[in-house]
Amino acid sequence: MNHKAEDRVPVLIVGGSLVGLSASLFLGRLGIGHMLVEKHSDTSRHPRGRGNNVRTMELFRVARAEEQIREAASVLAENHGILQAGSLTGDDQEWLFKDMDPGGGLARFSPSGWCLCSQNDLEPVLVRCARKLGGDLRFSSELLSFDQDDDGVTAVVKDRETGEHHTVRADYLIAADGPRSPVREKLGIGQSGPGDLFHNVSITFRAPGLADVVGDRRFIACYLTNPEADGALLPVDNREKWVFHAPWHPETGETLEDFTDERCAKHIRTAVGDQDLDIEITGRAPWHAAERVAERYGAGRVFLAGDSAHEMSPTGAFGSNTGIQDAHNLAWKLAAVLKGWAGPGLLDTYGAERRPVAEATSARASARSAEHSHPGYSPPPAAGAGKQSGVLTVALGYRYLRGAVHGADTEQPIVPDRMQLGGAPGTRAPHMWLLRSGERVSTLDLYEESPVLLTGPEGSAWHAAGLALADRLDMPLQCFRIGDGADDDLAPEDGADWAEIHGTKPDSAILVRPDGFVAWRADGPVSDPERVLKDVLESVFRPAGRR
Repeated sequence: MNHKAEDRVPVLIVGGSLVGLSASLFLGRLGIGHMLVEKHSDTSRHPRGRGNNVRTMELFRVARAEEQIREAASVLAENHGILQAGSLTGDDQEWLFKDMDPGGGLARFSPSGWCLCSQNDLEPVLVRCARKLGGDLRFSSELLSFDQDDDGVTAVVKDRETGEHHTVRADYLIAADGPRSPVREKLGIGQSGPGDLFHNVSITFRAPGLADVVGDRRFIACYLTNPEADGALLPVDNREKWVFHAPWHPETGETLEDFTDERCAKHIRTAVGDQDLDIEITGRAPWHAAERVAERYGAGRVFLAGDSAHEMSPTGAFGSNTGIQDAHNLAWKLAAVLKGWAGPGLLDTYGAERRPVAEATSARASARSAEHSHPGYSPPPAAGAGKQSGVLTVALGYRYLRGAVHGADTEQPIVPDRMQLGGAPGTRAPHMWLLRSGERVSTLDLYEESPVLLTGPEGSAWHAAGLALADRLDMPLQCFRIGDGADDDLAPEDGADWAEIHGTKPDSAILVRPDGFVAWRADGPVSDPERVLKDVLESVFRPAGRR
């Protein structure tokens, strides 16, 4: 057995699927060196995990990857809604919803929007973007073991092509290694939640004639409810490539090998309602819907992200999106600590913030599966009962009640009943259009590398305090004054009132974190704004905790 010289990196990412690749992209944007190891030889070839919600696309927008992702997703750009039908040839058809953004109301909340980009199309984009930023991405590389001490993590990685082993020394490790996470198992972190919900086999196939059967029904997915052959049909290119999710019952002894080409083709023809449909089966892969959340999001210098931290029902596409947002939350905190402007205690806020979001979101995903009668899911009678938050509110309106926030209302629910993006601490900061040196930008475009203090012309005392503290605390605090005057940094488009949009007063201020969440909001002027702001900055970014 050969041993190579040790590699030294600030962050080691284990797992090169959507979450791990997103972590690489976000760390690269922040200038943090890292290595990613993925045991498979390449990115996913199976079209799955394709619903990217508005919050995820906001993050990709700021990371300058949104345009490339939308280009990769262009073939499905006109697909919207979920259709439920007894078959595609009968009259028993109903749209569960037909438009992701009916009436165009989303534009009030975000500069971005939903994007239907399959995992096999999205991952190569993330690879290109991450490598362009200097990410060291190593496929066919498997984590064999790791140990940590007070100063870092030592990992042994195997090159699956050569068989060679080498050691990697990192300050921190991100485990994005899937639902059966070996890293989580070694850390001894348990899981809570109902557990397995249902099982499917995802079947890829070619059927050029199916486009004629589907016609102009451009759905994201069609739930086919024939009791003899139920399942979900998903378009890949709207022409000849498709995916069908067929219920699978391993608890009865059914195996993946039982899903022969002949059985799969017959099932799809019966479900669609066309026995003469020409079908070529091109692949099959098992997947398991579950509701589980890790009891902790890390231990020491090792952190869980994505499916290693939580599993969710696929309805609503919450799972991968929650994972990508995990990666973003963790990336800016690691960067802040590694660059020295934040204290190590900031890392303890990762689990404090993201775990409650995963619990609330996974419960909502299961309820949505019950509401939509997802094929293969037989929920308990109470599942989905009662008033539930809408998909957009779950995706964009969740809140951090504890963690790197100051003054959050801890009595509020993690996910509100309706959208509330009015600048309250712990919520995603409001979107408004601004002009910066003649360029049209969203407020969300301001948040990535450092905290941001927003004020208006009447908040000059807060603005001056921020500028002074940025130097004195050695913190990269950016201070922007929004107004129409010559001395203002940003001009509101169409005379919009920044203070009203952010739920504060013209002579007040609002502090926003690098991830675009509100850290704190002032109620108005105070006698010593520098002292107040200093206390807030230290409590948010340099909390007591690990050393």
